[in-house]
Amino acid sequence: MRTFNYIAPLALALALTACGEATEGETGASSGSAVEAVEAPAGQKWSETVAKTDAGGIVMGNPDAPIKLIEYMSITCSHCKDFGEEAFAPLRDQYVESGRVSFEIRNFVRDPLDLSAAILSRCSGEAPFFPLTEQALSYQATMFEKAQAMGDATYSEILKSAPESRFIRLAEQLGLITFFQQRGISEDQAKACLADTAAAETLMTNTQKAAEQFDIEGTPTFLINGQKVEGTNWTMIETKLKEAGAR
Repeated sequence: MRTFNYIAPLALALALTACGEATEGETGASSGSAVEAVEAPAGQKWSETVAKTDAGGIVMGNPDAPIKLIEYMSITCSHCKDFGEEAFAPLRDQYVESGRVSFEIRNFVRDPLDLSAAILSRCSGEAPFFPLTEQALSYQATMFEKAQAMGDATYSEILKSAPESRFIRLAEQLGLITFFQQRGISEDQAKACLADTAAAETLMTNTQKAAEQFDIEGTPTFLINGQKVEGTNWTMIETKLKEAGAR
């Protein structure tokens, strides 16, 4: 199992959670004509249509939506937290439910804290992924407090432990197992997910591939219909969606 920078001191690991800043110049999805709404099949809602993608993300919405929004995000990124608080509800209720837009989250793991939380957000499969991710983002400040209280010595010792126990021990220190247990993931289930070294390896490999393919330097980073767009806040991304025809 690759470790990337996972043996770094805790202070460095927390520094690695730095996120992208909103920029003035925007590029990306070009203006297009308005896209017609698409009704979900009888008895279904597009926001409840969730699936895993070939790229390892989780997508919500009409699988044939003409406008496909992808967010590369880190659970330890403050800008991702801010975007989630501003965007998740209107994005789901106004855009995904219309059938015009699908929304995919791809975890871009930047540090061991983020990787632990990302593994647990996926632990119960695709259906609860979006609400669990949203709630994990809300736990960010508490996670950082617990990480700081842990100290460099404990952190480094944990990250030198066996791969199958490493993220269990870290999640225990961060209070993540209890946090997700309160949201329907049993302690045994959480520990089994955290011990799955192949799952951790896949998340790290997908992060590396994304960084190389799309030149991602910070989170959140967004794609619309496969094209990278600049902007880290909901106002900027909503403008891009409307330019693409979601209006």
